[in-house]
Amino acid sequence: MLTLASKLKRDDGLKGSRSSATASDSTRRVSVRDKLLVKEVAELEANLPCTCKVHFPDPDKLHCFQLTVTPDEGYYQGGKFQFETEVPDAYNMVPPKVKCLTRIWHPNITETGDICLSLLREHSIDGTGWAPTRTLKDVVWGLNSLFTDLLNFDDPLNIEAAEHHLRDKEDFRNKVEDYIKRYAR
Repeated sequence: MLTLASKLKRDDGLKGSRSSATASDSTRRVSVRDKLLVKEVAELEANLPCTCKVHFPDPDKLHCFQLTVTPDEGYYQGGKFQFETEVPDAYNMVPPKVKCLTRIWHPNITETGDICLSLLREHSIDGTGWAPTRTLKDVVWGLNSLFTDLLNFDDPLNIEAAEHHLRDKEDFRNKVEDYIKRYAR
């Protein structure tokens, strides 16, 4: 991460010292997204929930990172859930793309990793979808909350999991625990 931040500073310094544009300028330009990400990643790391960890496989690519959520309460306590986040070039006008990499039995996350979280939607009927004022911190806190207060059985993406909970809460809990043992350790 420091590498990209130092590149931004170096590029700013080069702008002032150049008298004419060259063909290599385009390779040195840093996108608006990347400039936003340097600031947002610093804020995110300073305000990360204690149940979350962020990992950047390539420190020069802040637009691709992994999030690990380890809930400390509720149905999913003891599990370790991995999410992959990709921030598109059009960020912050469009939301990041997030996928759950850990197989999970959850009403708002499918077994293939699709996620139902309104702030990840570009257009939301309830008005709580993505807006340019939102940040990566909002995304991480939202994903973390899917395991506690945003766990929603009334508006599920995984209808089978929600119906399972409605039919038999104890059996639902057992299946969640089985998935944690098999996939989320």
